[in-house]
Amino acid sequence: MKVTLSVIKADVGSIGGHTKPSDRMMDAVRSEVSNAVSGGLLIDAYVSHTGDDIAMVMSHTHGENNSEVHQFCWDAFIKATGVAKEYGLYGAGQDLLVDAPSGNVRGAGPAVAEIEWDHTLESPRPAESFLVLAADKCGPGAYNLPIFLGFADPMYCGGLMLPQMIKGFTFTVIDMENTEADSVIELNAPEDVYHLAALLRDNERFGIDSIHSRTHEEKAVAISAQRLHSIAGTYTGKDDPIALVRNQGIFPAPEELTSPFAKVHYVGGDARGSHVMPLMPVPINTAVTGIYCLPIVSCVGFSMAADGSFSDSVVDFFDNPTWDVIRNRAQEKGIEMRSQGWSGAAMLPYTELEYGGFRDTVGGLLDRFSFRD
Repeated sequence: MKVTLSVIKADVGSIGGHTKPSDRMMDAVRSEVSNAVSGGLLIDAYVSHTGDDIAMVMSHTHGENNSEVHQFCWDAFIKATGVAKEYGLYGAGQDLLVDAPSGNVRGAGPAVAEIEWDHTLESPRPAESFLVLAADKCGPGAYNLPIFLGFADPMYCGGLMLPQMIKGFTFTVIDMENTEADSVIELNAPEDVYHLAALLRDNERFGIDSIHSRTHEEKAVAISAQRLHSIAGTYTGKDDPIALVRNQGIFPAPEELTSPFAKVHYVGGDARGSHVMPLMPVPINTAVTGIYCLPIVSCVGFSMAADGSFSDSVVDFFDNPTWDVIRNRAQEKGIEMRSQGWSGAAMLPYTELEYGGFRDTVGGLLDRFSFRD
């Protein structure tokens, strides 16, 4: 049968600032999800948060961009927003950028990643496993480097040299500056890796939208690459992308996909979405309360049965002592960068500063410039 995985995530309120959603908010979403499963809309579902973003991981048979599934998610976020407003939480409904979604929630604020495929649990996929990456306090291209390394660099993914992957993968890259419609290009690895690098180096404009196997024509990756400030016309918080990544067998293994995150590479984000800071891997349900406002990413692993239901437990890939060393490295890199304050590379360039007030301040000064005699 055809099965669809949908992951939809949004920030609709948090405690004491941009930290984490309240327990009542999480309970409200979980209650809605439970009703959707028992009512037959969803086969199975899982709810967690990363920083202040609530994520719903869902399996169903309705296909990508299904209006009923998306409307359900929107309504669940509305319920959580109501709880946030009732208790005076910060940023209630922040990522809900329209009064009501039109057909689906893409472009309405929540981050969306979806994959549909023929789910048979036969060759070439006798077992189905996948990862969900959820990031907070960072821009839309935060996954560009680690996902590129996992799917295009044998230094990180030795499996790329095996027969089932040696033909490589097709990367669909989206130009996020275009908001009228999706503007995309398809590039193949390994032939086009230099062209891919030329685009993906710009995390704020170009992002990986999806990846397909060139051997089996199976979709491996879906990423929510979008610019919220381009959609809303004003700062609404960072874009906080999610990624849905199928793994093992004809795709890279989890260790090949997670090891690039040990780089704790610099991304745009942090406080007010305007700094350059390292992306720190964290366990699921981690609040943003550390030194500064480091961008964070979680990684949860699932297996899925023939009927589309999830395994009875999940794997938290970044909740392991080996990652404590990496987290310390992220803090050190973050402290060094923030010690530079507002100067140069420590903050995003003028054109990328997310808070309109920064541009207003500089714009007012530009009006006061004059030519010397």
